[in-house]
Formats: sequence, C-alpha cells, structure tokens
Amino acid sequence: MPIKTFRGKIADGVQDTILLHTNSGSTGYRIIKFEIMGPDANTDIEQVVKIYKTDQSANITTDIDFSDNRLLAAAIMNDSTDRHYAPPPIVTFDREIFNQDIFVTSKGHDNPIQCNYYIELELVRLDLGENTVATLKDIRNITG
Repeated sequence: MPIKTFRGKIADGVQDTILLHTNSGSTGYRIIKFEIMGPDANTDIEQVVKIYKTDQSANITTDIDFSDNRLLAAAIMNDSTDRHYAPPPIVTFDREIFNQDIFVTSKGHDNPIQCNYYIELELVRLDLGENTVATLKDIRNITG
C-alpha cells in the first residue's frame, strides 16, 4: 500500500493535529515509522513526543502510559551536549489501524525544546466491516 509522510517542528507543551479523516472512513492508516530529532547538535534535550488518537490539548504531559488505548506512539529523547556519544531516541509505536485524525504532543522536563518529528503512515483500504470497527473504536475513545 502507499505511504503517506508527515514532518514538522513542534514547540514544547503544544499539540499538532494531523488531518486524516475522510467522509467515508474507508481509508485506514498504520504507523510504520516515527522519529524525533532535536533542533541542532548543541542543545541539551529532555523531550517526550507522543501520538494520540484523540485531542490531548488539555492534558499534555511527559507521562507515558501504555495502558492508555488512545496512545499510538511515544518517543523519548534525552541528550546533553556534555556527552561524547548521544543515545538514540527511544521510540515505540502501535501497529493499530485507525481512520481518524491523530494528535502529536510534545513536552519537555528540565530542558524543553522545539522538537522535529517525522511520521510514516501506511494507507490501508478498509472494507465496510473494518471501517465500522475502526470508527466505533474512535468514538469510544472520544466519549470514554
């Protein structure tokens, strides 16, 4: 299936919305790549970037809770300019199929930054049954 890519730079404590919904809901998406990167090599970084299935603008935190069924992906970057070798960001994502908009959040701890992100989504054609299941899951997440 085709791949759709998104990239951006997100400020600390804010949310970006990636518009994916369609009128028919027959196009689903699955995350196949999620990467984050600091603004340059000379910045101390402590940042958490997450992707959700529902709006998180009222609750942007550094907490990661894999029991939250609205969470699709999470990445942590912790780097200091004092290090000679920076550890790669830790990235985890779910292979769940969704057919609605997604929301990218970013929150730092001691050294918050504007963080770059890159997302690859695989497009998945949904039949009527799959479309109904994906839409009902999204409705349950919003109202639950």
